[in-house]
Amino acid sequence: MQKTYQPKSKDVVRNWHLIDAKGQVVGRLATRVATLLMGKHKPEYATHMDMGDYVVLVNAKEVVLTGNKVAQKKYIRHSGYPGGFKSESVAFMLNKHPERVITHAVDGMLPDNRLKDQRLARLKVFVDNKHTYEDKFKKA
Repeated sequence: MQKTYQPKSKDVVRNWHLIDAKGQVVGRLATRVATLLMGKHKPEYATHMDMGDYVVLVNAKEVVLTGNKVAQKKYIRHSGYPGGFKSESVAFMLNKHPERVITHAVDGMLPDNRLKDQRLARLKVFVDNKHTYEDKFKKA
């Protein structure tokens, strides 16, 4: 009888992926990025381990939203205190902090477990085409 392969933490190899968000739809981009951050694209994927790769995403300001989301969608939060309700539209966020729109979308695509923060920390989002991880891509 053959045993099931269980990957060890020392066996995890993290690669770097550069993704250009120019003209891409936010939701479809977020699912692709979440898959890379979780490591589901790898044959040795295990749900209980953090096997994902690093993702550098550029041109966040040129991302596309479908339908009427730019006019209608709102990001809502509450501090927990009376009068602590805050709301921002997607149009405002795309102008002020376009990287947060992508980070929020990817955050929603990742499973809510202990590994979520580690996975999200490996996502590096940049507003324009310049990023600080050039040395990671020179090798390939």
